[in-house]
Amino acid sequence: MLPSVVGALLSTVVLVYVLSDAAYTRHKRFIAGARTLRRAIVVVYSVLLVLNLWCATIMPVTLVCDAIAVATLVATGTFGFIIAERRIPATTVVERRRVLAVGAHPDDLELACGATLAKLVDTGHEVRGLVMSSGEVGGNVGLRPAEAQRGASFLGLTGLRVHDFPDTKLETVSNDMVRAIEAAIREFEPDVIFTHSAHDQHQDHYAVHQATLRAARAHHSILCFESPSVTRDFDPSVFVDIDGYVDVKVEAVLSHRDQAGKPYMTPGRVRGMAAFRGAQAKNTNAEAFEPVRLLGSAIGDL
Repeated sequence: MLPSVVGALLSTVVLVYVLSDAAYTRHKRFIAGARTLRRAIVVVYSVLLVLNLWCATIMPVTLVCDAIAVATLVATGTFGFIIAERRIPATTVVERRRVLAVGAHPDDLELACGATLAKLVDTGHEVRGLVMSSGEVGGNVGLRPAEAQRGASFLGLTGLRVHDFPDTKLETVSNDMVRAIEAAIREFEPDVIFTHSAHDQHQDHYAVHQATLRAARAHHSILCFESPSVTRDFDPSVFVDIDGYVDVKVEAVLSHRDQAGKPYMTPGRVRGMAAFRGAQAKNTNAEAFEPVRLLGSAIGDL
């Protein structure tokens, strides 16, 4: 009976921990396939808990109960090994870089280059974000800025500023955006700047692209990322390997719950685009960028 009690207690502890939102939030950023792995653990330990409780209360054949208790221990060791194997590796860079990502709306950075930003953070670079509008036309203005902050925090950005320039009308405040981006560049002194592409049919994305180029007119390294609204003229020649970070990008995109239901916000679309660009780069998964100009010494270990 004692092994079954221990097995039931172990199963309960594992289930309580795995089902805790705080624990899941803490671990999903650093474990590939965390969402799927969580489901598997819940299913396995739910079954083990029922079996161990059955043994502890009804006390059928001792040999069977001992086998169930041992299976609980084996499952714990196995899942521990799987978690260790699926932990996203981080490497130490020779020289730390500063990266500034400029987007038009609260979810743009996660959708366009969320995996790249997370990988940069994990490899020791400092990343900050700048968002030009709170997205009041496309969603709930009371929710979207906070969702942007949560997404940035999840990816590991050291800072994110969300401006309140008019959503869908950013071209009307071009000079104000230029000044805001110039201020961010002066303060942060980034080595590389990410922003929207000129080949984007969303008027706000194009306006931010133009404002960024004007603000960074003296900067040596600007990469343009891919939004869901880019045109067929988007022609990337820089690719970042995001193997191990696709799940991180999916979770970051899903943090924008106010935008849930839009086709480009779904995990399937995010994974499909990563695979498509990965195939272009002769890799498994990638994010794609158009260089406006790119100084080799500035990009370093990116």
